[in-house]
Amino acid sequence: MEDEREDVQKKTFTKWVNAQFAKFGRHYIEDLFNDFRDGRRLLELLEGFTGQKLAKEKGSTRVHALNNVNKALQVLQKNNVDLVNIGSTDIVDGNHKLTLGLIWNIILHWQVKDVMKNIMAGLQQTNSEKILLSWVRQSTRNYPQVNVINFTTSWSDGLAFNALIHSHRPDLFDWNSVACQQSAVQRLDHAFNTAKRHLGIEKLLDPEDIATAYPDKKSILMYVTSLFQVLPQHVTIEAIQEVETLPRQSKVTREEHIQLRHQQRFSEQITVSVAQGHVHTPSPPPKPRFKSYAYTQAAYVMSPDQKGRQFPPQYLDTPEDRSFGSSLMEVEVDLDSYQTALEEVLTWLLSTEDALQAQGDISSDVEEGFMMELTAHQGRVGNVLQVGSQLITVGKLSDDEENEIQEQMNLLNSRWESLRVASMEKQSNLHKILMDLQNQQLTQLSDWLAKTEERTKKIESEPLGPDLEDLKHQVEEHKALQEDLEQEQVRVNSLTHMVVVVDESGGDKATAALEEQLQDLGDRWAAICRWTEDRWVLLQDILRKWQQFAEEQCLFDSWLTEKEDAVSRIHTTGFKDQNEMLASLQKLAILKGDLEMKRQTMGKLSSLMQDLLSAVKNKAVAQKLEGRLENFAQRWDRLVQKLESNSKQISQAVTAAQTSLTQTTVMETVTMVTTREQILVKHAKEELPPPPPHKKRQILVDSEIRKRFDVDTTELHSWMTRSEAVLQSPEFAIYRKEGNLSDLRERVNVGKYTLVFVCQFVLIFQSTFKVQI
Repeated sequence: MEDEREDVQKKTFTKWVNAQFAKFGRHYIEDLFNDFRDGRRLLELLEGFTGQKLAKEKGSTRVHALNNVNKALQVLQKNNVDLVNIGSTDIVDGNHKLTLGLIWNIILHWQVKDVMKNIMAGLQQTNSEKILLSWVRQSTRNYPQVNVINFTTSWSDGLAFNALIHSHRPDLFDWNSVACQQSAVQRLDHAFNTAKRHLGIEKLLDPEDIATAYPDKKSILMYVTSLFQVLPQHVTIEAIQEVETLPRQSKVTREEHIQLRHQQRFSEQITVSVAQGHVHTPSPPPKPRFKSYAYTQAAYVMSPDQKGRQFPPQYLDTPEDRSFGSSLMEVEVDLDSYQTALEEVLTWLLSTEDALQAQGDISSDVEEGFMMELTAHQGRVGNVLQVGSQLITVGKLSDDEENEIQEQMNLLNSRWESLRVASMEKQSNLHKILMDLQNQQLTQLSDWLAKTEERTKKIESEPLGPDLEDLKHQVEEHKALQEDLEQEQVRVNSLTHMVVVVDESGGDKATAALEEQLQDLGDRWAAICRWTEDRWVLLQDILRKWQQFAEEQCLFDSWLTEKEDAVSRIHTTGFKDQNEMLASLQKLAILKGDLEMKRQTMGKLSSLMQDLLSAVKNKAVAQKLEGRLENFAQRWDRLVQKLESNSKQISQAVTAAQTSLTQTTVMETVTMVTTREQILVKHAKEELPPPPPHKKRQILVDSEIRKRFDVDTTELHSWMTRSEAVLQSPEFAIYRKEGNLSDLRERVNVGKYTLVFVCQFVLIFQSTFKVQI
């Protein structure tokens, strides 16, 4: 049953949280118990309610999670949210029950109380549940099928939800069709869908979870409050008074079962009379109105001067007990009421004595609970004594009855006092033990802090590196330190929530000394946590930079090796033909382009190294990395020199081949042109026949000479084409870069001579034959 209720609350509360996140523009959660463990989502939820930006630690360690949850709990306390028995470790550990309790307190504060605070202030009421029930009953008064007396069983058939919506919005659906023709699940589904569609209320509840014998009260309260928020909120005093007169439901709790068992045991240990030999046997009463009870173990008789004793008012201690006492005094005091109250108190007293005697080793939580129970029942003991005194004061009892009551009151008071004194003694022993335990824990924490401080100093004194693997090992060592901090966090949390015990004999000085000790330990702990966090950030930054540098240098080393091999395979001499020369030149040109593109990598490596060295601050690391970078620079320079040398050798071979070819061509051309010039001059000097008419002389040209001219012109064009190719070749760029243009000028001069010869030939041809070319 408890597990089922927990599942329902988890599902309902998760929907409510996601509905709030939707309003705040946040991502949904999937698991209520796990998603709040690191505290970040919890702080996001509180940011939406408070409207404040809350700083969140982004680390993934337990220390970060505890700090986030502690910050959230502080915000809740600042907003007066009840956080009884809820600690940060409970949320970080994923404690289901306490996580649900935390979320319910948030719902109760910002959903229930915040929504109803105005109407509660107007009606001068403090019980929000009573106001909400009054509103529901007032709204559903005209629906005979609906009688809401609680927030559990009254809602399981679905009629109450539909009636509540229909009473304020009758236009949304037909009541009779919903009330008479549907099952409970269908009615619930209809109500939830209607509220979502027309009222904008998220479907926080599942019909199957409500249509049960005992639906979850908190889930229903949360949903009904959502309806209250969007519907008219008029509540009358008459409706509140009607709720106050409703009969209370009887429910046998686990504690009541235990009390009944103790009561049966108590009945076996008591007798119908006072112990023998102390009081005369009473005469039979006129009618059997009551039974008198006394312990068989002992009997106490009050002296005559004690009969009129009034018990001190401090017995009526707690509000609950004062309420209990007032309920007794409001009715006419009779022996039956007194007997019932006495039996209850004596039953509890007996079980408490047994519990005190059965306690083994003193435990702080057990003793604290025991003292709280004594305080809670102190008022009831006083009430019984006060009622007994009033019965005696009224004077309607016989002497035997008065003596019987006096004996019982004396017995009750004495045993109560004995129990109280024994508890105080045990509490005093507990304080001593707690003080010893407290000093022991503080000493252990101080010793641990001292060792950890030495450990951090040693870590900080050791240089980082000098290799990447060494750095990774140092990162693992730091992780081990973080794990130790997480384990020690448990002890620190226990000291944070502990009840501080101070020896009263020491006075204010002892208190001040303890406060100073706790403050010093807290400061040392905080300093270690800050150092650990800062060191972790530094290590992660250095590790990232070192890995990036290592990857870049590995890639650059492979690239250099590849280019060195490529240069070594290029031929620089012994070419078979001109095509082989051109292929080598092309390879060299490609390699030079690759080097030019890769030149920025050297600068990048240098920049990465400087960033890394500025973070590491280790001379050994600096020397090692600078040595690697220097090696790269030397290999780069050798590669550039090799390329320049190969280019020069191949260029010289190409130039020599082209010069030889060009000189042969020029000599042939000069010889041919000279011969042709001599022939032309000779022909010019000879007598020629009378020229033909002017028009025919312009048209008729010696065909043989014309053909020769065409051949010479073609050769000139061929030379110019080859010259253009030379100017566009990579070697020309090398010549111009080096300033070595003598070979090129020589080759151009050869071409220039050829051009002069051709031009002279043209002039002679034109002057001789008077033709236009």
